[in-house]
Amino acid sequence: MDCRHIKFSIDKTQVDLVQLQALFNQVAFWARERSLEDLEIAIANSNPVVTLWDKTRMIGFCRGTSDGIYRGTIWDVVVHRDYQGLGLGRKLVETALSHPLMCRVERVYLMTTYQQKFYERIGFQENQSTTMVLQNTYEINPLSLGEEYFEPMLKELEQVHG
Repeated sequence: MDCRHIKFSIDKTQVDLVQLQALFNQVAFWARERSLEDLEIAIANSNPVVTLWDKTRMIGFCRGTSDGIYRGTIWDVVVHRDYQGLGLGRKLVETALSHPLMCRVERVYLMTTYQQKFYERIGFQENQSTTMVLQNTYEINPLSLGEEYFEPMLKELEQVHG
């Protein structure tokens, strides 16, 4: 397939949430049934966000989070099935890694279930030392630390997310 017409974007305001949801439902067992509202929140709190386009059709996506110097994480790497095997997934991840918030980061993490070989070809290595995870059940009440501590942050979140 000729990929010269494929475009990459780092403008997260251009993300089409409906197309992104459909892309996740098609190719990402771990991201099926994510709501549009939750996707919007995840994108708002991520940088960089990289999308891949065939004209007006979103065919790829990934996002990152980073402190800009010490740690970063790559999340939600997906490429439409019709476009897999063309090097676009690699370029998607490399575009995120070259972003100013990621390119100086000491360590970049990602989680994958079945794609270790793909990420190893990009330069990621297996890391046995960072295997802890907290499954947040939302039972922890942040106000137990003192309402005055969290109130400004909660008000800001309410303004941003309605």
